[in-house]
Amino acid sequence: MRAAIVERPIDGGGLLSEASRTTSGAAILFIGTVRDLNDGRRVSGIDYSAYEPMADLELKAIAGEASRRFETDSIVVEHRIGHLEIGETSVGIAVAHPHREAAYEASRFIIEQIKLRVPIWKREEYADGSREWVDPMAIRQGVER
Repeated sequence: MRAAIVERPIDGGGLLSEASRTTSGAAILFIGTVRDLNDGRRVSGIDYSAYEPMADLELKAIAGEASRRFETDSIVVEHRIGHLEIGETSVGIAVAHPHREAAYEASRFIIEQIKLRVPIWKREEYADGSREWVDPMAIRQGVER
């Protein structure tokens, strides 16, 4: 099991390879990417920032909770900070488990907990040159703008 805040591009294939085990009947890879449209506005990039010591601890705590809850230590999570362009990976989650249902559930649990608990913020850059911080409370309530 590994979880980390990173400043480099995330290699989804590498995460999946790291999490995979011969005892696993399923391996799930979730990749979150920067999209080009949000709330009707054209996005040209995103700056992710974090309170890194706390974000790192919370990310590791979430991975540990998922490990215990879904009975697998085959979990690898990375969340990127810094400037990301459209299409780049912001978060990668790989989970391997003997059973697919548990692998899917663990992956979903991890991404939802990241959105709720990890102190990472994003500032969107728009095609018109303006920038705005995305309201973290809206994200936490499932109403991402």
